[in-house]
Amino acid sequence: MALADEEPMTSQEHRRRRMRRTTLAAGAALTVVVTGAGAAPGAGAAPAEAAGKPKLKLIAASNSVTLDRWEGEPGVYLDLGTYVTVDKAPLEFKVTRKSYKDPVVAKQILRSGTTTKTKTLPAGMVKDFSGLPGFIDVSVTNAAGEVVAKSKGAFCPNNASGRIRPDAPATSHYPQSCPTNPFTLGSVWGVEKGWASNSSTVDYDKPVDLPAGEYTAKVTVAKKYRDYFGIPDDRPTIKLTVREIKDDEGEGLAGSRSSAHHSAQHSGGHGASAAQSAESARSGHAGHHYGPRGADAPTPPAFSHALEDRGQAHHLGDGRGHTDGSRIAPALKANAKRPTGRASVPADAPKPDLRSLPAWDIAITDGEDGDAPGKDYLAFSANVWNAGPAPLVVDGFRSPGKDLMDAYQYFYDANGKQIGYTPTGTMEWDPREGHEHWHFTDFASYRLLSEDQTKEVRSGKEAFCLANTDAIDYTVKNANWAPYNTDLSTACGEQNSISVREVLDVGSGDTYTQYRPGQSFDITDLPNGTYHIQVIANPEKRLKETNLKNNVALRKVILGGEPGARTVKVPPHDLINAP
Repeated sequence: MALADEEPMTSQEHRRRRMRRTTLAAGAALTVVVTGAGAAPGAGAAPAEAAGKPKLKLIAASNSVTLDRWEGEPGVYLDLGTYVTVDKAPLEFKVTRKSYKDPVVAKQILRSGTTTKTKTLPAGMVKDFSGLPGFIDVSVTNAAGEVVAKSKGAFCPNNASGRIRPDAPATSHYPQSCPTNPFTLGSVWGVEKGWASNSSTVDYDKPVDLPAGEYTAKVTVAKKYRDYFGIPDDRPTIKLTVREIKDDEGEGLAGSRSSAHHSAQHSGGHGASAAQSAESARSGHAGHHYGPRGADAPTPPAFSHALEDRGQAHHLGDGRGHTDGSRIAPALKANAKRPTGRASVPADAPKPDLRSLPAWDIAITDGEDGDAPGKDYLAFSANVWNAGPAPLVVDGFRSPGKDLMDAYQYFYDANGKQIGYTPTGTMEWDPREGHEHWHFTDFASYRLLSEDQTKEVRSGKEAFCLANTDAIDYTVKNANWAPYNTDLSTACGEQNSISVREVLDVGSGDTYTQYRPGQSFDITDLPNGTYHIQVIANPEKRLKETNLKNNVALRKVILGGEPGARTVKVPPHDLINAP
């Protein structure tokens, strides 16, 4: 969109956008899936062994579905429990863009023994990294046979997959979700042979206005995808019951309320208060939660219908040896003792490569929740990611009674054996609400530069709890498709921790959203005009990495308005129109 067509974004509009965003809902898996407890640092995902072209089929896990419409809500979300099954060979795609000036290109990977072939999907079939757009068509009719709702949904092959037969591979090597970060550079989508992936998508910006009653839903794969992938024209028919739930009802329901509570328990670790989590669960938005860290991978919005039918719903949740895709796992453990002896890093030791992304999610606020009256702040989201080929591994060790931990960076060879370490600053306990964990103090800094980029008009530094919140490029060498510490409630320790391990894995990035005063830029007295938000990774250069020349990213912003009613326009960054 041209700059002249853009409207300034106000604080109120920004809050609405933060609360309601389109997302792919990852339903719970068909069966309980055994996964590895975690790869050694630097380990990549193993390729699936298969041959030939995959055979795809659309199925419904259940012939009937009940959806709850909560009192005061504008409608329901069509989680119908449909799946795409994959047989004969795995379904796999490599999705990339050369730069932000280039379009997204998707290639299907076809494996036959030791031979691998690629097939480029038609131009325009894939537009971003969130999946195959318009893959599913849904039609809903009432008891009189009248069509009362129609919708289309994208298909993310990584959506909460599960096995459909016992001789299928025991584990999936593919990522657990499709990226939604606007500055994603590469992704891998896949479904193992003998597995199925949830094809139900939920657009939380577009609830379907269905009153309580009985309906029939018909689901089909769009014709262009049936023709291209050779998918049969199956049209599962599902009996749909919509029931209305009042605010003071619904306790003990085994369906959406209990599963939403399950998701809300996890979302509380991402900056949401208990009350916010409960409200999120009640409204059905618990599947995608936002806090001071931005968006996390979707968690299941409701019990999988297949799990309900098979009586396995009690296994929901992540733990050692099983997962339902909600990405909650035990914290990584630091080394038993702080390192001793002379610090050294072999010259040929594999190292991480930290890179900054341009800022996005930019808006004017008066301080989060209006807690700074009379002030105008420029809020934004920032991400630093690791292009590899080695993970960033930092351990913090605390001396008794001290408020800081001494931090050390570790290095490993190709077999995961530790071959070196170096001191790299400190970690500090962050007591702020929504944080309450140990932050590494020298990870990133932010500056607001003048139009000609010669003057620093505002600056800020943010300590980070390192976690793999966003999949930025899973096509780089040694990318870990299943990073371990993806959830903040477990990644960065507790106040009484004696040691902490924080990791930024290869291919993943860490998003931090600067909304609170002290994090965002105070622009109350700053003149209107053009500025640049500068994001700097490893600002003190204490971390050892392969390349220090790609640590800085810029994003242009144009400030306008009057005090108390400031505005910001954000031009597209090349092809990325994500203010």
